[in-house]
Amino acid sequence: MMATNRLLKPLHSNLKSQIQNGISCVIILGFGTILFTSNSSFANDAPPLIAQNTNKIDEFNSVGTEPFWNVTVSKSGIIYSSPNAKKQTFPYVTPIKAAGRTADIVRVYRLQGKPNSMLIIKKESTCRDGMSDKQYPYSVTFILDNTVLEGCAEKK
Repeated sequence: MMATNRLLKPLHSNLKSQIQNGISCVIILGFGTILFTSNSSFANDAPPLIAQNTNKIDEFNSVGTEPFWNVTVSKSGIIYSSPNAKKQTFPYVTPIKAAGRTADIVRVYRLQGKPNSMLIIKKESTCRDGMSDKQYPYSVTFILDNTVLEGCAEKK
């Protein structure tokens, strides 16, 4: 941690100085490589380096067996239900995407109020729920406190 702070301190000072001098655009090209420009049209012509949020919410239905469980993801929230447990609802959060991957490959939803809990949805060629012949395009890992459940998912 100390080494990281020593590396980032000069970078932070340089960035702060550049902003105070009227720089209107900062493009991070890689670790330690930053392009400062006051020409915002240059930045607008450059291809996006980071995926932009389109505010589109993909809704999912996730299922698992042994034990039976279900997790739905929608703009109204992330809802876990199971015959063996009390239904739990979490606010919708924007998923974290895997670095270097498109948004549809891997998405991680952190469950608010549960620091070690998350829903991981990963694109697969096929996923089977173990009880039927139904095929799903996504596999799912659902972690709630100390419980880890695996299953399959599809977009609603």
